[in-house]
Amino acid sequence: MHLTPQQIVAELDEYIIGQKAAKRSVAIALRNRWRRMNADPDIREEIVPNNILMIGPTGVGKTEIARRLAKLAMAPFIKVEASKFTEVGYVGRDVESMVRDLTEFSITMVKNEMQERVKGKAAENAEERILDILIPPLNSKGFGIERANTGNNTSEIATATLEDNPSSTGTELNQKTRERFRQKLNNGELDDRSIEVEVKKSISPTMQVFGPGGIEEMGINLQEMLGNLSGKGKTTKRKMSVAEAREILVDEEAEKLINHEDAIQEALERVQKQGIIFIDEIDKIAVSKTGGKSGPDVSRQGVQRDLLPIVEGSTVNTKYGLVKTDHVLFIGSGAFHVAKPSDLIPELQGRFPIRVELNSLSEGDFYNILNEPKNALTKQYQAMLATEGVHISFSDKAVKELARIAAEVNEQVENIGARRLHTIMSSLFDELLFAVPDDIKKGNITIDKDYVNQQLENLVKDKDLSQYIL
Repeated sequence: MHLTPQQIVAELDEYIIGQKAAKRSVAIALRNRWRRMNADPDIREEIVPNNILMIGPTGVGKTEIARRLAKLAMAPFIKVEASKFTEVGYVGRDVESMVRDLTEFSITMVKNEMQERVKGKAAENAEERILDILIPPLNSKGFGIERANTGNNTSEIATATLEDNPSSTGTELNQKTRERFRQKLNNGELDDRSIEVEVKKSISPTMQVFGPGGIEEMGINLQEMLGNLSGKGKTTKRKMSVAEAREILVDEEAEKLINHEDAIQEALERVQKQGIIFIDEIDKIAVSKTGGKSGPDVSRQGVQRDLLPIVEGSTVNTKYGLVKTDHVLFIGSGAFHVAKPSDLIPELQGRFPIRVELNSLSEGDFYNILNEPKNALTKQYQAMLATEGVHISFSDKAVKELARIAAEVNEQVENIGARRLHTIMSSLFDELLFAVPDDIKKGNITIDKDYVNQQLENLVKDKDLSQYIL
């Protein structure tokens, strides 16, 4: 299902307050991906995405828009920090690694979709593997049930089956016993039973290689080589419950059923046609014209120069093949407190034609943020305390007072936007969270304006607010 621009904005409204212009821009850009895919083939390749640059102070929703967009995109999407990249020749990550990361994400995404489609068949195969452990099939010497008789009630079921069918042959007895166990397995009667399962070894990479051009890609291959030397891909025996074994074996069987080459080709195509890269903190690589040219500025400009061909459209070599970035959508984001968008090199500025300014949050916005979103902080604290049997409610005046205090502290100290609410709410609930459940077992508590003022009195009155700055 592909959402329309208005539907995308409506989805974002459930989590992000205000910032209509930014929501409209990303919604249109996201929908344009679908429009290009369905355009006339003669002009489809000529339609290039209009990259977006979001400008606004910290804590106003830039990163949150990226997080929510990732869930709505239904396309390969990654968020990267521009400050983590270094110029080619310096030790660190080169900008091409963002395309490689996007490719990895896309492959995982496609494989998960393919595995979901074969989940039914995988579940059947996993069930057979579990039954083979519980009731091994008869071999040429007639052994089968006897080998499984050492565990729990297997022998009792086999004996009962033999008594019910005294004339049964070994093969028939084995089959009937398997069917009885299959029924118990499907009913969940064996979920807690412990069995020994042969599963694939999974070894996490223990090193990462950084360095000048191409070395990082070599590092990835080096990790694979070391993984193979240490036994990656081999199997190991583990004891676990039937319920846990079923989950692991279903995933293993699903992986066997999919065509990995087809998955890679489809993933590469998705990256090139639908990929989205969100570059956060892009202002950190801008060089202020008022500052000098020494220090890290040379590297910052180098990162911009390296980023330019990626954004303009180039071919990046990955271990799965070549990836063209001509139709990848780039969304840049930054506070631009020190540097300005005009401090980016002109060529890079030109590759972000759509600029959206996000507004600072007002007292009214704070009030809405505490009330409206699905993940509002008030709802989060209610959910946490409800686990202890304590049910919290907020009066409207209390929420307004919290919004007023947050806005006031932001004005007096540093404006960190909605992040200030985390400080305010943490101070408000500090005493209550410590008292539950030792002093307060259960009950209903209403947070009113007086309680807010009582708990946050020092926060508002103290001139030295350094301890409350995040």
